Amino acid sequence: MAEFHWQGTNRQGRTLSGTIAGKNKKEAQELLERRGITVTVVKGGFDMAKYGVIGSGVKNKELATFTRQFSVMINAGLPLVNCLQILARQQDNSIFKDIIADITSEVEKGGTLAEALGKHPKVFNELYCNMVSAGEQGGILDTILGRLAEYLESSAALNSKIKSAMMYPMVVLIVVILATLAMLLFVIPIFQQMFTDLGGELPAMTQMVVDMSEFVQKNILFIIIGVVGFSILYNIFQKTPGGRKFIDTLKISLPIFGILNRKMSIARFTRTLGTLISSGVAILDGLAITAKTSGNVVISEAIQNARISISGGENISGPLESSGVFPTMVTQMISVGEETGGLDEMLIKIADFYDEEVNTAVAGLASTLEPVMIVFLGGFVGALVIAMYLPIFDMIQAVGN
Repeated sequence: MAEFHWQGTNRQGRTLSGTIAGKNKKEAQELLERRGITVTVVKGGFDMAKYGVIGSGVKNKELATFTRQFSVMINAGLPLVNCLQILARQQDNSIFKDIIADITSEVEKGGTLAEALGKHPKVFNELYCNMVSAGEQGGILDTILGRLAEYLESSAALNSKIKSAMMYPMVVLIVVILATLAMLLFVIPIFQQMFTDLGGELPAMTQMVVDMSEFVQKNILFIIIGVVGFSILYNIFQKTPGGRKFIDTLKISLPIFGILNRKMSIARFTRTLGTLISSGVAILDGLAITAKTSGNVVISEAIQNARISISGGENISGPLESSGVFPTMVTQMISVGEETGGLDEMLIKIADFYDEEVNTAVAGLASTLEPVMIVFLGGFVGALVIAMYLPIFDMIQAVGN
């Protein structure tokens, strides 16, 4: 698809201009004429396919805002195409603007909204498209978009809190690494030369730091190659089925961060499945979609087993409990939801509970990590400084005696 700039007049004779997506100028002109516009100028032809090679180019927050505004407009009774045209015009993100224009073009040709969204999987995932499809079929698109907006806003808020909590420790860690490298490569060699000129035996702590400095100076290139090589091997390893499963198992098994990851995965699974079921998506389809969007192979396998179980006439809670991933409280609440016919409501309640648990854990982790990282940074750099000044203290003491 390409984007074309156009000028023309409507049925009332008013001069209008804008942009429209189409395969070529002829198609763009036909689409404008269907809107009742007499086209005078069509130019451009900017290829939007390039966006597919650099990721979606659309932030989660932008998608959540788009969905919320779309829901409000549909609820207010605006025609679908008009909603999309308005949303495209007010977009600051040019990539997202062109994607919405492309979706508008597909809908104008007679395609469904879900099909049009499905042509941009990097922005609108399977969960999004299936929920929109259910909304179109059930005539409750505004309600479905509202639920999607709540889901996206909740996910974006949680991710933002986690990023904010992890930002400070990561910055401190980077500062520690850079400060250590700077001292080992530039500061300690100056002291080392001074100690060599003075002669005598260095204290054990100082000698250890000097040896470390020499090692880094001689092998800095190999260290950099080693770090880059490890990163490449790690990326290759995690893309293999066995490697991905090993890493995902580790992610939910670690003492502190593992518990946090497990709670996040449970919250995502229960909220996604609850939202899908409440939107009219069949439970088997909902489990298939949830398994793909779980973000963890171990969780995904447990969900797939639950899907096999329910397709055979059994319940969901049994396979989830036997997986060892989901706590007993979660599986029991799901079992109660199945028995009472309120599975979707129960899943949302579980998600709300675990979202709160994650928020509390993240806040506690951030408040604990900050002083620990400060002490670590001060202690490490302080130890290096003390190691460099020990020979000077010994020399002053010898002169005094």
